[in-house]
Amino acid sequence: MSEGVEVWGGGVNTWECDEMGHLNVRFWVAKSLEGLAGLTAQLGMPRAFTQGAVSTLVVREQHIRFLREARPGACLIMTGGVVEMGETDARLLLVIRHLSGEPAATFQVVVAHATGDDLRPFPWPARIRARAQALKVEIPTFAAARSIDLSPVTPMASLDKALTLDLKRIGMGVIQPTECDVFGRMRGEMFIGRVSDGVSRLFGETRPGPAPVEGEAPKRIGGAVLEYRVLHLDWPRAGDSIELRSGFAGCDSRTRRVMHWMVDPVSGRAWASAEAVVISFDLDARKVVDITPEAQAAFMAQVTPGLGL
Repeated sequence: MSEGVEVWGGGVNTWECDEMGHLNVRFWVAKSLEGLAGLTAQLGMPRAFTQGAVSTLVVREQHIRFLREARPGACLIMTGGVVEMGETDARLLLVIRHLSGEPAATFQVVVAHATGDDLRPFPWPARIRARAQALKVEIPTFAAARSIDLSPVTPMASLDKALTLDLKRIGMGVIQPTECDVFGRMRGEMFIGRVSDGVSRLFGETRPGPAPVEGEAPKRIGGAVLEYRVLHLDWPRAGDSIELRSGFAGCDSRTRRVMHWMVDPVSGRAWASAEAVVISFDLDARKVVDITPEAQAAFMAQVTPGLGL
């Protein structure tokens, strides 16, 4: 087993960073999808993501772990490999590292080998299977699921279910042409990007942190995501309406568990759903801070029983 082949290299631009001072989640995902194209080329499909491609890879699921933040000017290098391959699907691994070699983020990506026009899955050809064997990798401990269960799941997301559970609306709008790929479908990073734009509506303007100390200035507390599981259930196109509904699923002394659904407010079907493990983050010390018992109790009072993907 190898550690994979290099599939992407680049850096962090200031405009890709958010109010927390580090690379925003949508750009982590955007870079991973560019790396996915690089890995796909290594598999023998160099034009899989070009306009008019007969076959492509469609992302069905992503498991993401954020291990070390990346700040403006950081250099990043991505490697990729094949974990396993089924008849029409595969689990791929992408690892983004800092120039030092330290892992920064990992992506387990479940893809389907599908037709470019209507995303109909069909078997991998023998030549790609042979290349996959040469690109075989194992999932290292730092990329394995830690706080999220990756077992098969039947998605529950829909507009009707969101209304029944009284999930909070954190965003709504229409998919723009600039948010779409060469096939005219919403790019993979836009779901998490829209969640990132609206999540303050769920959390409020303040985030839980340590109790204030008399005589000391209040700490500047932000937020960050440690781990994500994302299901891509359908792909909106330019002009399609979207609505984001979110709710709390749990809380402990350091993390909160949140569910996000992107639904079609016209038909009611789900476009995507995600489970996120989030932390409070000291913006000056650049480290995780504990959630006070009072804040934990407040979050637990908002938990929606049975809420899932």
